[in-house]
Amino acid sequence: MKILYYDCFAGISGDMNLGAMVDLGVKSEYLESELKKLNIKGYELKISKDKRKGITGTKVDVIIKTGHGSKEHNHEHRNLENIRKIINKSSLNDNIKKISLNIFTKVAEAEAVIHGKKINEIFFHEVGAVDSIVDIVGAAICMDYLKPDRIYCSTIELGGGFVDCAHGTLPVPAPASVEILKGKPVRTGTVNYEAATPTGAAIVATCADKFTDHIDFTIEKTGYGIGNMDENIPNVLRVYLGHDAATESTERISSLIIECNIDDMNPEFYDFTIDSLFNAGARDVYITPIIMKKSRPAVTLSVLCDIDSEKQIEEILFRETSSLGLRKHIVEKIMLNRKTEYIKTEYGEVKVKTAFYRDKLIKSKPEYEDCIKIAKEKNIPLGEVYKMVEKLLNKKHE
Repeated sequence: MKILYYDCFAGISGDMNLGAMVDLGVKSEYLESELKKLNIKGYELKISKDKRKGITGTKVDVIIKTGHGSKEHNHEHRNLENIRKIINKSSLNDNIKKISLNIFTKVAEAEAVIHGKKINEIFFHEVGAVDSIVDIVGAAICMDYLKPDRIYCSTIELGGGFVDCAHGTLPVPAPASVEILKGKPVRTGTVNYEAATPTGAAIVATCADKFTDHIDFTIEKTGYGIGNMDENIPNVLRVYLGHDAATESTERISSLIIECNIDDMNPEFYDFTIDSLFNAGARDVYITPIIMKKSRPAVTLSVLCDIDSEKQIEEILFRETSSLGLRKHIVEKIMLNRKTEYIKTEYGEVKVKTAFYRDKLIKSKPEYEDCIKIAKEKNIPLGEVYKMVEKLLNKKHE
C-alpha cells in the first residue's frame, strides 16, 4: 500500500504543498500542463530550488503577470458556484475535479460558519484569487499523479501572532483555519507567524484519511516544500512517500455492531432469530451470558453487519426479539487477505481457505462441511479427515 504522509511540524500552506509535491517527484511540466486546462490566464509558476536552515527543497510561487494581477489578485470575488463552473468546464479528469471541489467546499463551509451566512452567500477573497485556485487545483493534480492508497497527516503547527487579510488584521490561527481543523490535532506558538493557512489546512483536512504522529511504514522518498518565512525553525513542509506491506495483507472496512440485552425471551426463539439475521446479511451473530438488574440471568445478542444491512437487521431484532431498544456502534473490521483452493484427497475434493500476511502463508483451514461430509460417507473419524487434508496442504506448500 502506497502512503503519502504530511509532516506539518512547520505548518502547511498551498504553495508549500505544491513545492513538496514537486520535490517528491511530481513532474513540474505535468503540473503546469494540467493547470493550463483551467483556462485561467494572467499567471505563471515559478519553480526553483531553495533552502531553509540548511534544508534544500522546492519552492513554488504563483507569479501574477503585470496587467492581470490587480484585478485577479486584489481580489476578484468568487463564490463556490463560480469556482465550480471554472473547474467543471475544464478538461481536467473527474478525480482532480472532485478533489478540488471538495477542498473548496471545506473552505466555504468554514467561512459560512464564521460569518453566519449560507454557503452560497460566501464570496471568497484570498481563496478566490488566482494563486489560491492554482494552489488547490494543483494539490488535486499532484494527489491524482501520485495516487496514494492512504494519506496521513501529523499534528499541525498553526503558528502565532497576527495576519493581515481582506477582513482586516486577524489573530493566528485565522478563524477559518481553526474551523477547518476542528477535531484535528494541532499545536500553536512554535513560530510567530501564520504557519497553517486556510488553504493548507483545507488540503489536509479534506484529503487525509488519518491524523497521527506515529510513522509505521517504510519511507521510500522524502520531499520538502519551502515556505516564505525564515525564523527559528525551518519553514518547510516535509512529505513522505512510503510503502506499508503489512496493510496490503489485510482488508479494512467499516462495519456495525448492533446489540441488545434480553432477559425475558423464550430461548427456543433464538435459533430462528439467528437464522433470520444471517439471511438478512449479518456477518456474525453471537450471544453472551450476562447478569442484569435484580440479578436476572440474561444475554446480550450481538450482530456484526455491513452498514448497508443496518435497517434490515434492526427490523428483525425488533420483530423477533422481546427487546425494546438497540445499541449500535461503528467498528473497523480487519481481515487477512485470503484465497480459496481445493485439495484432492482419496475421498474427494475439500475446499480450503488459505490466509496470507506480508506475502507469507500463515494459516489454512479446511471447510468444515466438506470434511464432515467425507467423515459420514466413509465412516471415519472427523479428526482423521482434518489430519489427511493438513498433510496434503503441508506437502503442497513446502
